[in-house]
Amino acid sequence: MKIAISTDKETVSSHFGRCPSFTIVEIEEGKLKKKEKITNPGHHPGFLPDFFQKQGVECIVCGGMGQRAQELFAQKDIEAILGVQGKIDEVVDEFLKGKLKGGNSLCQPGKGKGYGIPKTEI
Repeated sequence: MKIAISTDKETVSSHFGRCPSFTIVEIEEGKLKKKEKITNPGHHPGFLPDFFQKQGVECIVCGGMGQRAQELFAQKDIEAILGVQGKIDEVVDEFLKGKLKGGNSLCQPGKGKGYGIPKTEI
């Protein structure tokens, strides 16, 4: 299983699309197989769901994500776990133990402006 975690330095970013980077985690037989950080490849409508589907990602972990993005990921059969906070390594450990709990989205419409990478239109 491949997971993409919205990342800001060493913690989960509360703004999924605008986060500076993503931590991509591969899990095999309940154990961490690989972990890498990639720069956010871009933030415009519909791009990240397609990008992550092509990468084989099955789950997104983030602090928050807009409703439209949630719908686009659901259409790609990619689970989104929202409302997550904390250090990346601790979040990965909780996920591996089956104890990671999501909640309400931490970002509200318009609140991410000025943070991370800007949203663009194609």
